[in-house]
Amino acid sequence: MTAPTSKTALVLGATGLIGDLLTHQLVDSPIYDKIKVLVRKSLTWQHPRLQEIQFDFDHPNGLVTQADDIYCCLGTTMKKAGSQEAFQKVDYRYPMDIARLGLANGATQFAIVTAMGADTESSFFYNRVKGEVERDLAALDYPTLLIFRPSLLLGNRKGETRLGERLAEGAMRLFSPLIPAKYKGVQASKVANAMLTTMQQGLTGKRIFESDSLQNF
Repeated sequence: MTAPTSKTALVLGATGLIGDLLTHQLVDSPIYDKIKVLVRKSLTWQHPRLQEIQFDFDHPNGLVTQADDIYCCLGTTMKKAGSQEAFQKVDYRYPMDIARLGLANGATQFAIVTAMGADTESSFFYNRVKGEVERDLAALDYPTLLIFRPSLLLGNRKGETRLGERLAEGAMRLFSPLIPAKYKGVQASKVANAMLTTMQQGLTGKRIFESDSLQNF
């Protein structure tokens, strides 16, 4: 195996569906010599190049955000958050805080998962917040900003069941031939692979990857 480069990756949301898959892909790849994960609860596994950092997102320590590439897989639901304020904190404030700190500490690339339909003018609160975080991340002027907008995520959420997603997943499979590619569910593993792959392509500026394009990874 090729020796790791002297690069550091920082992962937010490593215990979530995409974040867990992405972190496993990162440690299996020779691209980084260190992978930092900011977590509130410990991971159930370890790796020599994986550095788990217990992190208080409400009082962030800027020093531990030092990295070359930042992968943000943070996200919740309105039901799980319990209020619009709590949802906005996880899906907007936390990514923005880490993005600013990371940039100040030398990061040059930032990748984030938002959602299909992200739009600052949306009448839906969920999509509006996703659009706002995209807009304000772009204003930070990262040399590279990669935005991923998946439709319904398919995959096994460890220790969590989302009935609505399960029902939607079943309906999508049943009516798959009739559903336009843009709206079809996408495997979380493909989103994770898209994040890792595009981060290594030397892309610059803001790049948006819609759900149908994620099916190719």
